[in-house]
Amino acid sequence: MSDVRKNDHRLYKVLLAPVISEKATLVADKNEQVVFQVARDANKQEVKAAVELLFKVEVESVQILNRKGKQKRFGRFMGRRDHEKKAYVSLKPGQEINFEAEAK
Repeated sequence: MSDVRKNDHRLYKVLLAPVISEKATLVADKNEQVVFQVARDANKQEVKAAVELLFKVEVESVQILNRKGKQKRFGRFMGRRDHEKKAYVSLKPGQEINFEAEAK
């Protein structure tokens, strides 16, 4: 953990955005998890350290999901959407991240 904390400037680049969707809301209510879109080269230790640093909460565990980009048609050309990496962050009991309060 101390190696991860040495690079605090790197931790600010790990979390890209919270995922606000119907599935993310369902997971948040049922499993007390928060979903973030993270950098493609981020690992579980960096995600945990970044969430603890930025939101001042205690993290219990982190699950990482790599989602392949869909192949799509753009006019007469075939293209591909970007791949993305998501992190499902489980907070310790009694911990909470409120994005509405954080934005103000």
